[in-house]
Amino acid sequence: MLAASPDGLLDASGFLDPAAVVACALADEKPGGHGDRAAAAGALELACWDLNAKLRDEPACVTIARHAGRDPAPAVPVYAAGGYYYAEGGVERLRREMRGYLDLGYDAVKMKIGGAALGEDLTRIEAVVDAVGDAGRVAVDANGRFDRAQATRWADALAPYGLRWYEEPGDPLDYALHRAVTDRYDGAVATGENLFSVPDVTNLVRYGGMRPNRDVFQMDPGLSYGLGEYMRMLDVLEAHGFDRRFAFPHGGHLINLHVAAGLGLGGCEAYPGVFAPFGGYSDACVVSGGRIAPTDAAGFGLEEKAGLAELIAELTGGCG
Repeated sequence: MLAASPDGLLDASGFLDPAAVVACALADEKPGGHGDRAAAAGALELACWDLNAKLRDEPACVTIARHAGRDPAPAVPVYAAGGYYYAEGGVERLRREMRGYLDLGYDAVKMKIGGAALGEDLTRIEAVVDAVGDAGRVAVDANGRFDRAQATRWADALAPYGLRWYEEPGDPLDYALHRAVTDRYDGAVATGENLFSVPDVTNLVRYGGMRPNRDVFQMDPGLSYGLGEYMRMLDVLEAHGFDRRFAFPHGGHLINLHVAAGLGLGGCEAYPGVFAPFGGYSDACVVSGGRIAPTDAAGFGLEEKAGLAELIAELTGGCG
């Protein structure tokens, strides 16, 4: 990157060309084996979108929508994720956590499963459904921990509840496992946050048993070479009959809020009180009725996030 000709990284309008930047960063790289380099390249690429939006003095969602030939959504659905395991407090603490999300303006939640025995986890799920009042507003996330036998056993156990979705039942690259789950589970399955390339997503829709207008895709541009690769993933979904409104990018932060608004996606997530200061939204982004809107701040609005600008200045020695 530092050795590249600056003119080779610009588009015809004189703005940074995100595609040229990521291509330069990946010069001479072998295909496959995406891993951490996908996130490193994604950070560079998304920084280009942020800068280009700031040069135009507009929110990034406006820049993204213009590039995609769309109008940005004024607000998008957002759900609160959490529901981890507590050393103390157990089910009652979990209830309080989920009720707290409702009090903050969220109308849907997500909780972790698979860290306890099946019976204990079902008790936790029932407590959350009771706290929220509607199983259709409760999603569960296994973080890819199950093998095929466990994933299908859990699918059978979850089926009667009518949950919002069953997330990452197994290894994201085990497409046969996902097909085994969708073959027997009528509820929605969500996956994709750990798929970092277009070929991986293509294989998921070809072989993973994903069902249009039901299952949810959670690929994250910040983990997968940036927005250009992510938009090509959406092209793959739509070419196979899937609706982008079933795309909910992983990662509860300002960048994916602008991505969801700019590309007309189904929504985004939030982790209230977790993953600070990068995670979460600025105080100016008000959650109401289960929806959240980007502010008018230029770029991704990261400078509005409490504590984040100071941390970046500390990490860069005060530069920038």
